[in-house]
Amino acid sequence: MITGMADGLLLPARLALRAAAAHRLTFHGYAVIVQPRECGRQFVLLPEAFPMTAAPVTYEARDGVGWITLNRPEVLNALSTELAAALADHVEYAAGDPGVMQVIVRGAGRAFCSGMDRTELASGSIGEAFYRHWSRALDCLEDMPKITVAVLHGYSIGGGLQLALACDLRLATDDAVLGLGATRHGLVPDGAVLRLARVIGVGRAKELALLNDHVSPAEARAIGLVNWVCAQGDLERTLASVVAKARSAAPTATAHTKRLLHESFHRDPRAILEEVLQAQAECGASWEMDEANRAWREKRETRFYPPPDRRPRDG
Repeated sequence: MITGMADGLLLPARLALRAAAAHRLTFHGYAVIVQPRECGRQFVLLPEAFPMTAAPVTYEARDGVGWITLNRPEVLNALSTELAAALADHVEYAAGDPGVMQVIVRGAGRAFCSGMDRTELASGSIGEAFYRHWSRALDCLEDMPKITVAVLHGYSIGGGLQLALACDLRLATDDAVLGLGATRHGLVPDGAVLRLARVIGVGRAKELALLNDHVSPAEARAIGLVNWVCAQGDLERTLASVVAKARSAAPTATAHTKRLLHESFHRDPRAILEEVLQAQAECGASWEMDEANRAWREKRETRFYPPPDRRPRDG
């Protein structure tokens, strides 16, 4: 049982595979990449095969972008243990996918995510397993060395907002409804407790977490909860613009910048000078620096995707 890429789709299947190279397998003419996951340094093995239409989360890699989609539209992508486990697996795969520079998280249907599945919660199906998978997904989203973007539309509340906060950037449509609500249901907003205050400050974080007010997209933009707001009809165009901007950031510099920004909340900047110097040295020795210098000399935009080892050879 192994997971691989076929025509850009993540396909879990039970297959007889032939090794073609280190961590690279082939079957029926498809290239299947077996990649140690970025978070945890283990191989990603997904659960038993199931039809893609029934998958609670789907993953597609297309033109350097990994698309992770919550896929329970009939319940507004409410969170279940099965969804949390699949989300964690797909996020870890995306983190280690060598063909992906950015990761987009979005929801199928009329909403991004309406929070916890109340039916499962009331039946006692939500327990420790859910929270461990959920934490694994959010931590890996936050830690992966790639730019992550959450696309919010419709209900983006509770766990939906927690998921968005684990991403680097957030784009909301003007119909989005944002908020938490966990304390109203007798729970702690676990994924938001440590992230929300970093984004909007302790005062506003307490207001949202304790009073459970909903926030309009305009107000969310004003307080820094989301980075952009667009009309529903402009979503794809706006998202394409965000992806294009993200693609202009060099991968090595992006990875170091994300890590240092996260560490800035609990470390003295003067105490990490050596780490900053090491990061700059790695950036200076990277192929991206060569490309940036070449682009400057040739008076053109930099091209960081695809990386040199994935570009077609001349002749």
